[in-house]
Amino acid sequence: MSTLSRRLLPSTAALAAFESVARLRSFSVAAEELALTQGAISRQVSGLEELLGVLLFERTSRGVILTSVGADYAKSVGAALSQIRSASLQAMTKRHSDTLNLAILPTFGTRWLMPRIPSFVARHPEITLNFATRIGVFDFDRDGIDIAIHIGQPDWPGADCTFLMEEMVAPVCSQAFLDSHPVKEPRDILALPLLHMASRPGAWSHWFQSLGLSGATSQGMRFEQFSNVAQACAAGLGVALMPLFLIDSELASGQIVQAYPHQVRSPSAYYAVAPLTKTDFRPVVAFRSWLLEEVERYRGGEVMAW
Repeated sequence: MSTLSRRLLPSTAALAAFESVARLRSFSVAAEELALTQGAISRQVSGLEELLGVLLFERTSRGVILTSVGADYAKSVGAALSQIRSASLQAMTKRHSDTLNLAILPTFGTRWLMPRIPSFVARHPEITLNFATRIGVFDFDRDGIDIAIHIGQPDWPGADCTFLMEEMVAPVCSQAFLDSHPVKEPRDILALPLLHMASRPGAWSHWFQSLGLSGATSQGMRFEQFSNVAQACAAGLGVALMPLFLIDSELASGQIVQAYPHQVRSPSAYYAVAPLTKTDFRPVVAFRSWLLEEVERYRGGEVMAW
């Protein structure tokens, strides 16, 4: 192996030490995580810096700080090590053909899907589930994902989209916020601080248009995940347009209340999406079939938001 090739392929021990320090911002904590001494971690990182010829960390009295080069390197190394760990786990278990790599949406996965997963495991104990969180369209092959739960439109290139369910959304806030900002008619909400989901920039405009109202909506706080929006609502930071079935517990406990009793069907819907190369993959077929059964059971036996 040439000198350049060696520099481009550092040892996995050095990369693991670097990734741990970069993530934890501490040599001592990284040493505990990897069951090594702090000195061993330091030597691995120093050796990596020497091999690459760049400074990855700035050492200060308060700890370590990634340099700009180190920060970029940490992102790539972290992703690469994650793929290596996943591949190693599959090889060790020797059950790759019975492994399903599933991408889920954060809030939908936590609140709707996860409580139902035990029934899939009971029905298909031979299938090992691996979960990843993804928002928006991504590359199935690059990320090693077999099937994903997607919110949006059935227009994923090179993939098969199976409709799962629609959702109804309504404006919600805390009771304290509503008491101090009474809403007698929908137009009143236009003057209030509105909370937005980054993935649904036109949601508020759609809701107001359903009532025949027009006008610029306020540029309020913007969030990546519905769970954070729910927390912001409960904290009294404003009014959010939320899918009601995802905040059942907050509505039941009174943490969040409807600001105005008008629900609209969201332009987006939930789909199970699988790449065309995996539509006949046995674990994908089994999971999709089970998922459709769960959706029908939910519609028929539980209180729905639509």
